[in-house]
Amino acid sequence: MKRTFVGLLLAVYIGGLAQLVKAQTKDNLKGEISLSGAFALYPMVVKWAEEFKKIHPNVRIDISGGGAGKGMTDALAKVVDLGMVSRDVHDVEFKKGAVAFAVVKDAVVPTVNAANPLIRDIKAKGLKRNVALSLWSGKCKTWGNVLGTTSKVPVHVYTRSDACGAAETWAAWFGKRQEDLEGTAVFGDPGVASAVQKDKVGIGFNNIAYAYDQKTRRPYAGLAIIPLDVNGNGKIDPEENFYDNSLSLIKAIVSGKYPSPPARNLFLVSNGVPKKPEVIEFIKYILTEGQKYANATGYIGLSKTTINQELAKLKK
Repeated sequence: MKRTFVGLLLAVYIGGLAQLVKAQTKDNLKGEISLSGAFALYPMVVKWAEEFKKIHPNVRIDISGGGAGKGMTDALAKVVDLGMVSRDVHDVEFKKGAVAFAVVKDAVVPTVNAANPLIRDIKAKGLKRNVALSLWSGKCKTWGNVLGTTSKVPVHVYTRSDACGAAETWAAWFGKRQEDLEGTAVFGDPGVASAVQKDKVGIGFNNIAYAYDQKTRRPYAGLAIIPLDVNGNGKIDPEENFYDNSLSLIKAIVSGKYPSPPARNLFLVSNGVPKKPEVIEFIKYILTEGQKYANATGYIGLSKTTINQELAKLKK
């Protein structure tokens, strides 16, 4: 009896395994998907691609960075299937055929070197909107100018050299455009983070995924986040202090405590409504099952209303 029962269990197990293998080999979705663009979206899209390929192993997905400007240009020129864009799409781009799918939400944060000699004062006072404007307009030359003190410690300002959503979104917070930003221009999100990590008196801005370590949820080694003084009272109040880890920052973004901009939606853009089955399925996956990976990767998932709106674009 015992042997028969064990044999039955083994048969069930083998049968189930065979069905699983058969189900996997039945997947007939094939093809290639190419994406380029925003560094802000790159880590999230890589995660989505990894998970999507577990379901559809016969689909090849190529992903490259280069900035939101490159993503939009490549998508409109049909060099890639989808451009990763970390800013709002402009009217002129819609007229050229751009179809934008909001896929996740993110934010840009101001970053400084964690070993800055004035780091305690910086975190206590935070960054006002008008001070940020002065910094990226080249008017602040010292940390004393930033903090309203007599400190002569110089401040080195970094910005982006590539056309990107992070710079556009950061500049929008204080009423400017990326082309208005002054400072030492560095290529890419990783480039700005690295520059600030190497410069004790540096200040820059980064997307969450490049400011916070995804594993520890804490700022990357050598980086510190400057809290935004949203109410402009010259100090960081308890309700404005949510930067210790990415989860508390994400919660603040969802609740609206962190302003938008610098929080914003991130997009995948195509030239016209996608026709390739593999591209359509990838977008559907991102807007459904893929949303569960957002928080774990350092992003904010979309609301059900927004998801339904974006899915409807595939049917047009």
